[in-house]
Amino acid sequence: MLNYYPTINIKTAASNSSDTSIFVIYTGGTIGMDYDKDEKHLVPLDFKYMIDKVPELKRFDFELTVLPLNEPIDSSNVQPHHWLNMGRMIYDFYNDYDAFVVLHGTDTMAYSASALSYLLENLEKPVIFTGAQLPIGVTRTDARENFISALEIASTKNEQGKALVPEVSIFFDHLLLRGNRARKVQSFNFTAFKSQNCPPLAVAGIHIDYNKQLILPQPYAPFWFYNRMDSNAIIVKLYPGLSSEYLDYILHTPKLKGVVLETFGSGNAPSDDEFISVLKNAIDRGLIIYNVSQCNGGVIQGLYETSKKLAEIGVISGGDITPEAAITKLMFLLGNEPDISELKQKLATSIRGEMTVARG
Repeated sequence: MLNYYPTINIKTAASNSSDTSIFVIYTGGTIGMDYDKDEKHLVPLDFKYMIDKVPELKRFDFELTVLPLNEPIDSSNVQPHHWLNMGRMIYDFYNDYDAFVVLHGTDTMAYSASALSYLLENLEKPVIFTGAQLPIGVTRTDARENFISALEIASTKNEQGKALVPEVSIFFDHLLLRGNRARKVQSFNFTAFKSQNCPPLAVAGIHIDYNKQLILPQPYAPFWFYNRMDSNAIIVKLYPGLSSEYLDYILHTPKLKGVVLETFGSGNAPSDDEFISVLKNAIDRGLIIYNVSQCNGGVIQGLYETSKKLAEIGVISGGDITPEAAITKLMFLLGNEPDISELKQKLATSIRGEMTVARG
């Protein structure tokens, strides 16, 4: 398989004797940037010299292989086909490595981590996304600590010799978060990500403390990669002043199959007959409408009169799912679940730990 990809082997202290191997995919983003020879401009890092930029790697005892994409992607340009490419790479190398670390730009990392959590079913190995707010070539960079900690977590095993964190996660600024629970909340501080409605899976201090009861268990079924996403879905955020006419126009977008509706509070929306009629007509045409809150806490359809009507016309509650996890889940299910009743049932329940429960 190595013949098909331009990989780079980085020598740590392992000297080919380690029983742990980690595959690193560099997709792009700030973490992989360095100054040029004149120390004036930032350019993509030559990963052959990664050990010089992160000398702490010499302290580790594992085999490290890096696959840098030929054309790094600014994360703002990431599209669903990039998620499929990432999943395909992990699938292709799955039997050859013990863990995977994905270096990714921060802007859309939560979307990519959420998408990969759905595409990679029955994971028994870690897939850890990480990145940085400052380039790895900058003196005060957070890149080195994020990368080193992600590698350490990826290599950690339980008492049975299995991966301790067999799921897709994000490590950033001392916190290991479930990938489909995380959101980017900062662009000027190192604390870029928070986990909505789910505590961290681990906190890295002097020691790495794992919240083992929250980590997904080792699967019993075989690993599987889904190679389809259907991007005929959109997010519509409600706001005071959004007219029923505009909403109806949006919901008549050609080829549209599903909508993540970002509602107020605990899942509330305007209750006037015209607004509800627009949503009901869309659902009657076969459109999937998925109710996600703009707030932390989640959706409880029916708690107030303003959300009761949504439940009555067939809007699906997303519980405490994030908008990032919701839109990627909708794309995933639209691409892989042909049975509409099954699709709706899966939207309303947790399939990868992305929601606690659908409440209402």
